[in-house]
Amino acid sequence: MEAVVAIDAAVVGHSRHLYFQRRLKAALEQTDRHVQFSAEGHGRLVGFIKARKQLGEFGRAAPAMLLEAVAVASGAHRQGIGSALLDRLESEARRLGVPEIRTTASWRDHAILQFLDHAGFRLSQNTVLECVVSGSRVIADEGDRILAPAHVTGFSTTEVDYGGSAANDFDTLAASRIEVRLLQPGDLVDIVRIDHRVTGRRRDAYIREVVEEATNDDAVRLSLVASLDGVAAGFVTARADFGDYGRVEPVAVLDTIGVDPDYAHRGVGRALLAQLFANLGALGVDRVETVVAREDFGLLGYFYRVGFRQAQRLTLEKRLA
Repeated sequence: MEAVVAIDAAVVGHSRHLYFQRRLKAALEQTDRHVQFSAEGHGRLVGFIKARKQLGEFGRAAPAMLLEAVAVASGAHRQGIGSALLDRLESEARRLGVPEIRTTASWRDHAILQFLDHAGFRLSQNTVLECVVSGSRVIADEGDRILAPAHVTGFSTTEVDYGGSAANDFDTLAASRIEVRLLQPGDLVDIVRIDHRVTGRRRDAYIREVVEEATNDDAVRLSLVASLDGVAAGFVTARADFGDYGRVEPVAVLDTIGVDPDYAHRGVGRALLAQLFANLGALGVDRVETVVAREDFGLLGYFYRVGFRQAQRLTLEKRLA
């Protein structure tokens, strides 16, 4: 791992030891989801690539391999090492029955964009949005509205529609009767139920992974459950990202938010986001990212209203034959 950290530090400009330590721990605990390969030359490590299998993040229905990091040691460039690592990843994805590799990159990172372009990646139909926690606009009105899922795009269009203009500080919960707490192992059945009602499909494997990760690594997951009248009424899954895709500052990634349609218009979604943002502020994480289909205008409109803006990152994908 020390060699990997050193190669990465030469690329991004500083050491990300904690990030790679966390990803290695996750890979050892979830061997069926994480894929990591190294390249060796003349008895030393000269490159690495790491990815993980996505099961349902951002409402997706089909699995994909998410490319998180790839780097080649100084002095070993232009020898085809990066391409060889990516070829190995693609072979493993095919073996696992995963039809697509996805990643994101800063539009300013010309070197990685050129590499991905040469490898056959194309711009996807998705948009990365980001929000500065301290500048968010989680505001209150009569409650939440859940839209039907956009099955055509494979993304859930679960939306918390605030619509109104009444000002409210984001860390003030919608109503005292709504209890928001960290997700616990015993919430699995309720979250599967809510997610099924919202998306129209069963995503048991993905939800099970979310619950396990939230339980096993509280420092990384920030997932929450909201209860109303003693019944689980909604949830949000999010995680702290300490370095995926070459990021140099911590960011929270919002994967999924869902509110049981029976509890719509009750402020559940607002309470979840308010507590999530308050928790992030206490942790010193001041930026949240999520991914939305470009044609999902309802969900895009909601995120824009609460303070999200298009991030300076591009989403790319490669379909595997």
